[in-house]
Amino acid sequence: MPVNLSKGQKVSLTKGNPGLSKVIVGLGWDVNQFDTGGDFDLDAAAFLLNDMGKAAKSEDFVFYGNLKHPSESVQHMGDNLTGAGDGDDEQIKINLSMVPAEISKIAFTATIYEAEKRRQNFGQVNNAFIRIYNEDNGEELLRYDLGEDFSIETAVVFGELYKNNGEWKFNAIGSGYQGGLAALCANYGVEVE
Repeated sequence: MPVNLSKGQKVSLTKGNPGLSKVIVGLGWDVNQFDTGGDFDLDAAAFLLNDMGKAAKSEDFVFYGNLKHPSESVQHMGDNLTGAGDGDDEQIKINLSMVPAEISKIAFTATIYEAEKRRQNFGQVNNAFIRIYNEDNGEELLRYDLGEDFSIETAVVFGELYKNNGEWKFNAIGSGYQGGLAALCANYGVEVE
């Protein structure tokens, strides 16, 4: 039975699951019926962060343009351009045992591709969620549904995995940002062209 989290809630991932190392982070969403005339393309990403909450190098940003971290601990499973259908729209595989020692947290985000041009924001997105499940047996460990109403934001930090006293924990964040991917990159110290 997965743990359903609310905003700001923290839960240990590894405490009740000794030996857990391979997890899949699934992000999903539906687009509401008030059509803006263009398809919604939401993009999931992972930022591998140090103790200062920053990405030390551009490779610490895993997204559709950089599908695998050099350590092979984080791998994006590819871009979904429409969000159609049920279940996860995009997935990111994490091997907790291979995460480099200098990485203390991994933030999971979603942004709307070309949001300004298409006049789109997260207020037009329904049923957004993040879930983490065990890759080995498919067991869902936790789920966080973003119930918040984001009216102007074009980027959202869903949550983050973080190391604490040798355990991996998850923090349900649910923070919205204006300025899309560029705002998130600036926040996490990733330089973008």
